[in-house]
Amino acid sequence: MIPPPREHAADPVPTYGHKPTVLAAFLHFDLSFMIWVLLGALGVSISESLGLSAAQKGLMVAIPILSGSVMRIPLGLLSDRFGGRRVGLAMLLALFIPLLIGWQAGTSLGTLIGVGLMLGVAGASFAVVLPLASRWYPPERQGLVMGIAAAGNSGTVVANLVAPRIAAAVGWHNVLALAMIPLVVVLATFWLLAKDSPARVTRQSLGGYLAVLRERELWWFCLLYSVTFGGYVGLSSFMPLLLRDQYHLTAVNAGYLTALAALAGSVLRPVGGWVADKLGGVRLLSVLLGGIGATYLAASRLPAIAPMFAVLVTAMVCLGLGNGAVFQLVPQCFRRQIGVATGIVGAVGGLGGFILPTMLGQFKQRTGSFGAGFVVLGAVALLTLLLLRTLMAMNDGWRTSWRVARNAGAPARKRAAA
Repeated sequence: MIPPPREHAADPVPTYGHKPTVLAAFLHFDLSFMIWVLLGALGVSISESLGLSAAQKGLMVAIPILSGSVMRIPLGLLSDRFGGRRVGLAMLLALFIPLLIGWQAGTSLGTLIGVGLMLGVAGASFAVVLPLASRWYPPERQGLVMGIAAAGNSGTVVANLVAPRIAAAVGWHNVLALAMIPLVVVLATFWLLAKDSPARVTRQSLGGYLAVLRERELWWFCLLYSVTFGGYVGLSSFMPLLLRDQYHLTAVNAGYLTALAALAGSVLRPVGGWVADKLGGVRLLSVLLGGIGATYLAASRLPAIAPMFAVLVTAMVCLGLGNGAVFQLVPQCFRRQIGVATGIVGAVGGLGGFILPTMLGQFKQRTGSFGAGFVVLGAVALLTLLLLRTLMAMNDGWRTSWRVARNAGAPARKRAAA
């Protein structure tokens, strides 16, 4: 049985929006995402400097993804209780600590693991700034607004485009120091532009927030996001190492190709939200999951660099569109607990991103090839598609009864239907 909308009729839903907050959310997420995947962007330089094995490489780039995933839940809860602006500012301040440690003391794998754990604060930006922007807009505009704010995952592009080249000139330790310059700029901009919505819901008890855990829709969203976002962040973090180890590219060239692939997925995330607003998120996901599975299976053949890059770009396109589709649905189903719901869905999605590079690194070390790892990824995507279509067939209400605000009216409900 589908639960009713998770809000009271008295809760106002702002319809006027606040563009400076959306811009601030985008910049926060963009900078945070850049810092979150920085170890992956520098992976080739770091692994050569420290002499890491294939499994150690995968672990090093996966640790920030894991810690960021775990932190999304408590920070999403804090944003619901204390406001996204306040929590977002504290997160940016906290990021100076791992950057300083990595710059001055990052001389061993153990230290970098610790740095990676602290960099997870950046990965949790998702659970704070997306709800900050979302609360300013009505349900029928959630796909586009959340897509624009979440397009900050383009930070992956910046990291892979810039970091390897700077590392080649001044060393990878100094890249961590230089990352503090844009951090200062974004901190000041966020402080000036970001504003909590006046319609932010009243505080609930901890039990009230965590009641969302009993809703089955949350766990379906978690599964879908672990494939889409997990695939995007995991693949973009591991791709430089894949291109280096499989195709013997230089660190700079591997970073350029990774940036191009990541850009395709990042730019199309808002498009995915917009299309989901028009056609329905579930309907769009039922198409994209097939494309994700097919591209992973094609990548498992490890073709020459040109067709392999085309396959990777196609995969990132499908993953980026899928990210936007999932978060067209989440705020419509969980308006009053959007921070904690976003945090949980984002956390499980990030766990998918942790598994991907770890698994590819392990398969490479144990079998001497990345192929088997891509086969497993393809199978998971196709199995998720099968489960989604089964759910749609067995429970028609799940794909047609996503409710927006109680006073939204029929046209909005029609746009939200899957």
